[in-house]
Amino acid sequence: MRIVNRVHLPWFLFVVFATLVSIWLYIGNFTPQTLPSALRLPDSLLQKPSENHRVGGTPLGLIFGTIALSIFVFAALLGVRKKIVLWRVGTVQRWLRAHIWLTLLTVPLVILHSGFRLGGPMTTLIIILYVVVMVSGIYGLVLQHYVPTVMMERLPAESVYEQIPHIRAQLVAAATKMRDSFKPAPPTKADAGAPAPSPAKTVTAGSAPMASTAADLSTPTARAKSVVGSTIIAETIAPPSVELKAVVPPTPIAASAAAPGEKPPPATVAQPIAKPPAAVASAKITAATDADSESALLDFLDRQIIPYLTARRGDRMRLGKPRFSEDTFRFVKLRITEAYRDRVEEMKGWCDERRMLDLQIKLHHWLQAWLFVHAPISFLLLMLVFWHAYVTLFNY
Repeated sequence: MRIVNRVHLPWFLFVVFATLVSIWLYIGNFTPQTLPSALRLPDSLLQKPSENHRVGGTPLGLIFGTIALSIFVFAALLGVRKKIVLWRVGTVQRWLRAHIWLTLLTVPLVILHSGFRLGGPMTTLIIILYVVVMVSGIYGLVLQHYVPTVMMERLPAESVYEQIPHIRAQLVAAATKMRDSFKPAPPTKADAGAPAPSPAKTVTAGSAPMASTAADLSTPTARAKSVVGSTIIAETIAPPSVELKAVVPPTPIAASAAAPGEKPPPATVAQPIAKPPAAVASAKITAATDADSESALLDFLDRQIIPYLTARRGDRMRLGKPRFSEDTFRFVKLRITEAYRDRVEEMKGWCDERRMLDLQIKLHHWLQAWLFVHAPISFLLLMLVFWHAYVTLFNY
């Protein structure tokens, strides 16, 4: 609820006018000699002399007290109006504006009703509770004026407060899934009840041909199937004997005869071209580097990311501090290869979102915490004011 708004101007003028009229009536009845002759009260507004020396017991004091009590009752009905949405007695915003300004009007009314005195223990307790209620209400009003602006500036994407636990659970699930992707898959265990495969199997006739027969046949079993079809005999096919022959080095080709007067061209000797296995070495180095990157990211997830995302108070963790978080992720990027830096950016996005959720929770608590002081003490104040009115009207 923003106070600096044109909608509040009529209420502001009304409160100022009512305060001035109340002060004029008070001075005109109790200290008329301090007023100039042009501001003297007419006889119709002057109260009759009373034996009661306290202002609260006079007719004018009772009027001030009754108006203040009526405003207290109206202010207490605001909570009922918020719960009854279909109640067509003004909008909630109008009730809230009236609640604010009429409650501020009770400040001069209570002071004039008490005659600038605390009185006995009961009235002193009522004044103390009244001060607590007014201070907590003004504090909540200031928070509702400035906190939404802070939330718009520091929270680019505000979430529904009730959905925050679900969003945090999704962040933890995503981090756990990434951690599991870096862990090596466990070896599959063979079924203990399954019989061990025999080295020589006999396939019954009429079975479907294997897929390997459609491709280039190079294994002994595949060559056997190409001959006998889909029936494989249970015989070990000996590999074909390869006759080793001595490799004769190539004889150099004689140079062609040169023309008279020309030098014969030099004889070319065939030399083997040595090709270093650069691709294989590069693949081995890359594989080793990727393994180190995965190990570093796995350790980073276990030690910092997942504990931070699962913490109840993320602002107490190191990654909850924006500056420390930036330095940490910058250092992690230096330890991994380029292919894994997208994963680091994804982790950084999780931590940034968790930090924004923590900030939203903190601001929400600031907006709601004052109600735990304001509401119960307001109810207690209302009960004591009713008791004070009963005692004043029937015992004095």
